[in-house]
Amino acid sequence: MKKKFIFQMVVDMIMTVLLLFLMARQLTGESAHEWLGAGMFLLWIAHHILNRNWYSHLFKGKYTPVRILQTVINFAVLLSMLGLMVSGILLSREVFAFLPVSGGIAMARQLHILSAFWGYVLMALHLGLHWNRILGMARKAAGSVTSGPLRILLRAAAVLVAGYGLYAFLKNQFLSYMFLTTHFVFFDFERPVLLFFTEYLAIMGLFVFLAHYASRGIQKLNGGRKK
Repeated sequence: MKKKFIFQMVVDMIMTVLLLFLMARQLTGESAHEWLGAGMFLLWIAHHILNRNWYSHLFKGKYTPVRILQTVINFAVLLSMLGLMVSGILLSREVFAFLPVSGGIAMARQLHILSAFWGYVLMALHLGLHWNRILGMARKAAGSVTSGPLRILLRAAAVLVAGYGLYAFLKNQFLSYMFLTTHFVFFDFERPVLLFFTEYLAIMGLFVFLAHYASRGIQKLNGGRKK
């Protein structure tokens, strides 16, 4: 396995973990949230540098339905990250406090909520569209272990995770934050920390599941049409 690819995977894994902690601002506190956000931004830049070839191939090759979907989601993730960066700088009281910016706090708060919750969903969809690559690595490492009954068990587990993720998605009012029908993020401090991360991981799992199987369905449908 190439060193560059391993480094890409490590960066993406750290970004995924940071994303979970960034959604737990009320648990980490404002100061840690800002520093984690700054770290996320640096990793995001590193991610784009490592994947810069994607930009050079934007106007090359044929755009299949799956490639169109990937491109739309990638640019949507880019917009959400830019929204988080701009709003985060405006709201910063520590990391970016040295910058000569002021005002627009109310608008920045709304932009931050909007970008954070859309960004979380979009990054999970982005991960799901590349899930085949991750599964391929897992199969290569496990060999024949992933065949037969275990494969059925894993698929059943994926369905259960997605189902729980849908429940957690609705319970945590994601839609109200994504469409700004609620202007303040509600946080239940009586909920155990482990349950919070379990629910948010399940929500991520839901959108990974949806993106993965949607892309597979589109590929099969497109393949059938070609025949």
